[in-house]
Parts: sequence; structure tokens; C-alpha cells
Amino acid sequence: MEEKTEIIRKSFGLKEAVKPQLRESYHSSLIEQIKAHDFRHQAGRISIYLAREFGFCYGVDRAIDYAYETRAKFPGRRIFLTNEIIHNPRVNSKLQELGLQFLSGPYACGVTMDEIRPEDVVIMPAFGITVKEQDQLQKTGCVLVDTTCGSVMSVWKRVESYAREGFTSVVHGKFDHEETLATCSRAVQYPEGQFIVVRDKIQAARVCDYIESKLSKEVLLKEFSHAVSPGFDPDRHLQRIGCANQTTMLSSESLEIANMLQESLGRRHSREDLPKRFRHFDTICSATQERQDAVLKLAREEGMDLMLVVGGYNSSNTGHLVEISLEFCPAFHVKDASCILSQKRIQHKKVFSSEIIETGDWLPAGPLKIGVTAGASTPNRVIEEVIEKLLAVA
Repeated sequence: MEEKTEIIRKSFGLKEAVKPQLRESYHSSLIEQIKAHDFRHQAGRISIYLAREFGFCYGVDRAIDYAYETRAKFPGRRIFLTNEIIHNPRVNSKLQELGLQFLSGPYACGVTMDEIRPEDVVIMPAFGITVKEQDQLQKTGCVLVDTTCGSVMSVWKRVESYAREGFTSVVHGKFDHEETLATCSRAVQYPEGQFIVVRDKIQAARVCDYIESKLSKEVLLKEFSHAVSPGFDPDRHLQRIGCANQTTMLSSESLEIANMLQESLGRRHSREDLPKRFRHFDTICSATQERQDAVLKLAREEGMDLMLVVGGYNSSNTGHLVEISLEFCPAFHVKDASCILSQKRIQHKKVFSSEIIETGDWLPAGPLKIGVTAGASTPNRVIEEVIEKLLAVA
């Protein structure tokens, strides 16, 4: 039997050694000051309100710590990340400055997984990687450091349990997101393991239509050809389903999708039959939920004039904070301070789109209450820079 290299999933004990680097790159005295003053900051006509939960979560902190510790542990070796460690450009750029290289994604260095040598070190990101990629890396004999978030691993266990019991995983997520790809790969490890990925309630409704014989098998397979497991047969594989989700999705929508599917199965078969046909466990991570609850409370109860949401444009959890905010006031998703162009113009990511746009007259005259929050992969230093730029142009 072919031996596989061990995966390192714990600290190298070098946290204190790298602490000065982490503090220099990511700490913010302004953010600490605002938190100490009841999460509020007054500057002239602008009142800044910070959400009570925002920015780095435990899983992100841990992943970044491990990356810095890995560099300190192996100063003379080539160190690679399989992809972005988290979805934040500042963090990934800082890792490049440390000499870490990326095997894929927007920062890819040109070295492929096939070119990894036993003396190399490879870090798996917070989103995790697919079973196939992990097996390939373990066979090289390289040092493997795993920073996969514990919440993501919990979803993997749930999906694996569905597969073992012959339930198809219906995953609420983005089919091409690193985390969802890694999660789906866990389902197909087992003979009966299958999956289908639904992006939102609209796509979930199409699955429900098929279950209730309102949509043909051919149409369903055509619409979801990019988002199902190999050999997926809805006639067989939508008889028994278990719900799971990408941990950073909008929690209220994940719950609605689960309820839609449960009701649909109940109508197609019978409610008495549901325990044999339906499984659901909430797999939204607690940090995602806390940040969503905090921005909802801020936007709904404090009466913000506008919201600034700070985070990488490909960050799923950041995008959902914008969606929540927009229910109550204008909201702008900015990646960093460079997006605030002037008092008149702001560059930001359009909600429900990958388009980056500019909006004029975004900062009204007179006293303003401005809410600020950030996705779980956004450093406090970046949030500080956004606030400072806002106050400078106001």
C-alpha cells in the first residue's frame, strides 16, 4: 500500500515569534479605540458606527497564524499555497511578500501541483481542498500544512454521513467556490454519494419542481449540468436528500431552501415518509451568523444613512453582509480605501454581480450616521484605512 505523507494540523509553537509581523501587518489602534468607545466614533459631521461583530474570525486568524509560522519553521524551503488562503487581497499579497507562492488562482506563480517535490512545503487554505488534490499532494511526500477551518470540516462530516447512508447532498453554495468544490468531493468518496449544488432559492425551486413532477429530468440536468456529481440521475438521486451549505452563505436563505425541499418531498411522497427521505443540519459557521446578526441589528435598529462593507470582492460572506444592509439603506462593498475616490465618487462591487462600478453623489451633505462592517477575512488595518479615507474626503 502506498504511504502518504502526514498532514500537519496544529501550530508549530511559533505564534509568539511571528506575533510582531502579524501585528505590524493587520493590527489597528483606531479600531481598538472605536471598540473601546462603544463601537462609535464621532468626527465632525460623520458618526461612525461599527458593527458589534466584524472582521477576522477565529478560523481566519488561525489560517494566517499557521502560514506565518510555516514560513518561520521552514525559512530555506519553497512554500506554496494551493490557492488564496482566504479571500482578501491584502492578506494574500502579504504572504507573497513573505516568499510564499500560489499554485492556482489569481496569484498563481506558474508552478503546478505536478511539480511539487518532497522537500517542498504546501499549505492548504481555510476553504480546504478536494480529496483528489489532497491525495495527489500526500503522494509527493512534501510537508503538508492544513489550515482548513473547523466549520468547513464539520460540513464535510455531515456530507460524508449523508453519502454513507445513501442520501444525496443538496448543497446551498456557489458551485465554483473552493469550499463548495472541496465539500462536494467528500460526497463522492462513497458508492452512493451524489450531490447537486443550488446557488439560491430560485435554483432550489427548480429542484422542487422536478421533485413534484413539474419539471422534466432532461431540463433539470441541462440547467444543473455544471453543478451535479458524475452520473447524477435525479430519478434515483433525489428520492432521499440531505441539506448542507457553504459555511458563508446567507443563513436565512439556507434555512428557507431546506424548508422548501422538505415541503416538496412531503408533497411528492408523504409527510410520514419524510424521516426516511430528508436530513437537515444547520452548517452555517457561527462567525458568519454572528456577523450577519450584527449588521442586521446595526442597519435595522440604529438608523444608518449608509453602510460601508469592507472585504475582498470574491468573499462570499462579505457579499451577504451587503445584501442584508441594502434592505435598510444604501450600502457599498469596497475592497479597501482606494475605492473611496472622493466625496462625490466611490468604486464598489455591485450586489448580486461580479461587476465593479462607480457611483456618484454617494456621500450626502449634512450630518451622517455611517455603519461600517467587514467580512470575516478582512484585517482591522484595512478597515482602519477605509475609515480614515472616508473622514478625509467627508
